[in-house]
Amino acid sequence: MSRGLRNFNPGNIRISKTKYLGEVQPSQDRAFKQFSTMAWGYRAMFVLLHTYSKNGYQTLRQMINRYAPPVENHTDNYINSVSKWAGVFTDVPLDTLDPAEMIPVVSAMSRVENGVPAVEADVREGWRLFMQHKP
Repeated sequence: MSRGLRNFNPGNIRISKTKYLGEVQPSQDRAFKQFSTMAWGYRAMFVLLHTYSKNGYQTLRQMINRYAPPVENHTDNYINSVSKWAGVFTDVPLDTLDPAEMIPVVSAMSRVENGVPAVEADVREGWRLFMQHKP
């Protein structure tokens, strides 16, 4: 099982000052956050991407370059995989409040991060939590 799945952190969000609902503190992982359920981990991904959008990172390419920078990732491969699996263009702004766009994007990002397809029910529950507790 991948580190992201073990930590209920399907986006492999690193430890930072930002605190998310459902986050386990302190994390038992020295580098990555842990969440109490997979749904809370998916919610954190939706929150993070929404925050990126509000800060000027609006396309898939911009978001993933920020999320998975080339200094530590094969970012172009990441972008191309998510674009293909989610069915979104790389350079068109995403509506981070549209589940038809964001659920496939986050599912595809989880697949890149963990090497296995996301469980759709968990992603959808993460979306529900995001909409219920918008930042």
